Amino acid sequence: METRKDGDICFITGNWPLTAGRPTIIFIHGAALSKGLWDAQVESLSDIADTLAIDLPGHKDSNGPACDRISDYALAVGLFVERMQISTPILCGLSMGGAVTLELLITRPDLFRSAILMHTGARLKVFPFIFESIQTDYSKYLDMVVEFSVSKKSDRSQVKTIMNEITVLSPDVALKDFTACDQFDVMEKLSRIMAEVLVVTGDEDAITPPKYGQFLQNNIPNAKLTSIAETGHLSPIEKPEQVNRLIRDFLSTQTSLDIA
Repeated sequence: METRKDGDICFITGNWPLTAGRPTIIFIHGAALSKGLWDAQVESLSDIADTLAIDLPGHKDSNGPACDRISDYALAVGLFVERMQISTPILCGLSMGGAVTLELLITRPDLFRSAILMHTGARLKVFPFIFESIQTDYSKYLDMVVEFSVSKKSDRSQVKTIMNEITVLSPDVALKDFTACDQFDVMEKLSRIMAEVLVVTGDEDAITPPKYGQFLQNNIPNAKLTSIAETGHLSPIEKPEQVNRLIRDFLSTQTSLDIA
């Protein structure tokens, strides 16, 4: 993998330079996280597509301020895709990253024909205790985030090690992220999405329960749903091989894509 920067946006990529005409999967992290969430996907899927994972503005290695509206993050991602001249972009977003993906599918149908929505929803109301923890004792939030995010069957020690590396250290950034999530609501706009969409849920996800994914499938015209067993909210690091397999299978059904 290689780390690069375009404007204010820092990203990791499994292929450089990007290949004109080849599909590019753009991975978008969740609230208070960063591009390292997707290390296993960026590396392992680079044989079938160009792959890159970004730090949203204000996160880890990207410049600029963090945002408190999903629409502002979506604007930044859309501009990044245009600057990079990515001809066949495929969005893959988790939680807040999924909200950014939904916003772009609705507002920029000209750019995106395929997308993957992971552990996300059309509305993302945030538990009050998350705001309270961030505002009163951010270190406490960092300690407990794994406990309420992952399956009891996942290797919590391994997940915590990864989370320590990919979680942002600024409570202000985290607060803006969760504020953006809490205000997000596109429940009445999903029928506008014409892209082909894979919705991924975890059967033990307490943050975005499987019913969120079912709602997306029922209301996005070209969506299909799959659930990962014994998985919480962080499947890319809880079950990376299974996530990679699901993405491979989804891309193989996109007959318009050159994934050779």
